[in-house]
Amino acid sequence: MARGRHRPINMPAPYLRRVWLDPARIPNRNAYPFVLPLLRDDFELSFDKAITIIVGENGTGKSTLLEGIAVMAGYDDAGGGKGYRAVDHTNAVEKMGGSLASALRASWLPKITNGWFFRAESFYSVARYLDSVASPYADFLSHSHGEGFLRFFEERCQRQGIFIFDEPESALSPSRQIEFLKLLHRMNGTGHCQVIMATHSPVLMAYPNATLLRLTKYGLEPVNLRDTDHYKVMREFCDDPKGFVEAAIEG
Repeated sequence: MARGRHRPINMPAPYLRRVWLDPARIPNRNAYPFVLPLLRDDFELSFDKAITIIVGENGTGKSTLLEGIAVMAGYDDAGGGKGYRAVDHTNAVEKMGGSLASALRASWLPKITNGWFFRAESFYSVARYLDSVASPYADFLSHSHGEGFLRFFEERCQRQGIFIFDEPESALSPSRQIEFLKLLHRMNGTGHCQVIMATHSPVLMAYPNATLLRLTKYGLEPVNLRDTDHYKVMREFCDDPKGFVEAAIEG
């Protein structure tokens, strides 16, 4: 039976089509994460492309939203995939995904049960667990942080599934971010990988033909890369690095 559940489905991504908040499922409106301005009673998020990228400042709820979607999809809110739960990361990160997931509803076409939820904070715990239980050739931890990330992504992320990345650039140098873009391109080319990603990296935001959404205290809205604060700051720096830094440290 397990083999049947994991047999590839002959439909293209995206598989998760919409998530929305069910106010009747909110246990306490005055408790986090439901006090986030994002999570108004009418909150909903639709996915019409295989790759969705969410940008915004820290504190707006990006990670919490991704955690909630990940838990709703069946993953551990600290990172990992179904059947692969690290044994030592329970207290490694602040987790709110379970609370949010209980108040979310979802529309799937069809529901996909494979994939991964990647968090930079818990990558080593997940990788250590995989190294201990998987093939002796896994060996993700013998590489540098960025190399281990990419090797992990390469091995796990081209199968059919839904893949949730929370700030993957945290462990990637600029050149490795380019390699990650190439991986996204291969995933997108398969036609059966859905990606939901939060990032602060203008390089990753620039992935072509993805849905780019900006999260503010007012909610989610479509945005052009050049209109994001991240791009504007990077452009100002590249135009005049010395002047930019001098102004920043004197301001």
